[in-house]
Amino acid sequence: MIPHDNRIDLIRPDAPELARLGHHPVGVKTLELVNPAQVDVLAALAGNPAVSDRRLVVELWYPAAERGAGSTYATVSRDGRTPVRLSGSASRDAAALPGDFPLVILSHGYPGNRFLMGHLGESLASKGYLVAGIDHPESTYDDPAYLGGQAFGSTLVNRPLDTLFVADALGAARMAIIGYSMGGYGALVAGGAGVSDAALTMERGAGIGPYLARHRQPVVDPRLKAIVPIGPWGRQIGVWDAAGMAGLRVPALILAGSRDEVSGYDTGMRMIFTEAVGVTRHLLTFQGAGHNAAAPFPAPLESWAPVPWLPFVPFEHYADAVWDTVRMNNIAAHFVTAFMDLHLKGDTDKAAYVTEDWAGFAPNSARGLRFETLS
Repeated sequence: MIPHDNRIDLIRPDAPELARLGHHPVGVKTLELVNPAQVDVLAALAGNPAVSDRRLVVELWYPAAERGAGSTYATVSRDGRTPVRLSGSASRDAAALPGDFPLVILSHGYPGNRFLMGHLGESLASKGYLVAGIDHPESTYDDPAYLGGQAFGSTLVNRPLDTLFVADALGAARMAIIGYSMGGYGALVAGGAGVSDAALTMERGAGIGPYLARHRQPVVDPRLKAIVPIGPWGRQIGVWDAAGMAGLRVPALILAGSRDEVSGYDTGMRMIFTEAVGVTRHLLTFQGAGHNAAAPFPAPLESWAPVPWLPFVPFEHYADAVWDTVRMNNIAAHFVTAFMDLHLKGDTDKAAYVTEDWAGFAPNSARGLRFETLS
């Protein structure tokens, strides 16, 4: 069977200004990074505490020296089995453009994989960033630990550790984290939001209290200049309380759907927005959107068919009932570009784009959106 051509780099004619690709050609390569000094949480929960290798597969997008023909990405659908081919603008293993480029880390949801926000990887690389999309072990579609149902506690412990290790391995001098859902949780912890006492004993993290306790008072890496939590999970069940959220020390751009059925809007993400009193933070709301607001690439055609081993159609993992995914991806790319340029490159002209004035939007094209700022 000929695989479908599922493009992740589509830009609609009504996209806001900064959604369009920058002037750099884009290259992409796959890396395997090994952290040799991380506690194996799953082994520890089984009574065998040990430090072991933690292998992270990373997709690295970067400014390239010359423009190529683009390339494809081989992955699997949300069902964990069905092969999917994605197409984009980046050229595989292209020669890198020399330069000092800030690092942006992409941290997927639970489950997900390193390609889920690949559209942002290509977009930001074209604008002068290194972008690392991580496959977080125990959280990917086809990981046996995720499929076996015993991985959630490990994910709570390891998300902030994985992003810090990747930053170290890639030699980052300044960086940002974009995290979706559980990746948003990790971004907030990395930014200083300490988890609550209640989180150490919650049912979904059974047994991980001694390991999760290290995130009670996170030490913020000075290289971390900004975070973008998209649909961040956790506040709605008390993973943080107000005191913990007040520990956030990094400017945040929160993207949320007002009908998010997973992370909660009023009970979760708006509370994060109001309680992070120590920093400037922004909240971009997609009115009527659910948990898939802005982050996932458009649902691959292979995901439209039901499969007998899932109780839902895989399409539901990517799509929104109200919003067009390409439209949301374009809007996210616009605001993320401005936010990264402002905080990682010091481009103060981009501050005008990180407001409720809808700079860069055509007239009447910001309908359904709400932008708020608290300082």
